[in-house]
Amino acid sequence: MSIKKYNIVFLLFLFGITYSCSQQLNQLSDFERDSIVLCNMIPVEISQLEIPQTDSFSCVISHTGFTLMYDETHKQSAWVAYELTKQKTTKITGRRNRFTPDPKLKLKSPDNKDYKKSGYDRGHLAPAADMAWSVESMKESFYYTNISPQILSFNRGIWKKLEDLVRIWAVENEHIYVITGPILDSNFTNIGDNKVTVPEAFYKVILDYTLPEIKAIAFIIPNQKGEKILYEYAVSVKEVEEATGIDFFPQLPDCQEEIIERTLCKSLWTWR
Repeated sequence: MSIKKYNIVFLLFLFGITYSCSQQLNQLSDFERDSIVLCNMIPVEISQLEIPQTDSFSCVISHTGFTLMYDETHKQSAWVAYELTKQKTTKITGRRNRFTPDPKLKLKSPDNKDYKKSGYDRGHLAPAADMAWSVESMKESFYYTNISPQILSFNRGIWKKLEDLVRIWAVENEHIYVITGPILDSNFTNIGDNKVTVPEAFYKVILDYTLPEIKAIAFIIPNQKGEKILYEYAVSVKEVEEATGIDFFPQLPDCQEEIIERTLCKSLWTWR
């Protein structure tokens, strides 16, 4: 066979494979196509990937272990974001229950009086257990900018189970990004003289941006006693964006961000 004929046959062969693969992809669901793209996605180097979209008017505060955006209207943070590595899950300091105003906050801060006899727990957004890798980060986790009113059975029940599970995922995946915050309804109640808003629900967004499997998962859980298992509260990142108006992972390349945020693949995460 001549070289010319060989090249033609080879090109036809490649076209046949490409067409066949294209036809197979067209027959897949959107979820299946997204899953294939995720499996073949290559991470790029990005600093502070966990920080949501902000503007010049946002009250953003950075601490040793986490960064937050404070919402003055609701007297709590709209989000608290941090990296959680396998190494950081190693506890080197004990829990301290000294809740104090954030010294970096220049606005009016909630205080102990707002929560006293309110019937609500002082619930952490970035869990104290996630900050036990440093004395300073543990101290900062008890600032009121990291606290939100939570129903006792929620804080010590389903929410604690989720926090524990996230630490397991940090160990299994070596490095994850975590963003947590309240979902604030327009018809809210508040507590204390500072009128701290009581959220109707809370969200948590987790991103594993490492090989071999880039993946993201999120949760929206009502601020009440959990009636379902964690698996059933899982949602896509996109659903949390729609519920909060927050743009997560804006530094990702657009083509990656769209697929990561709309794809929910629960089977890529361990459940216990």
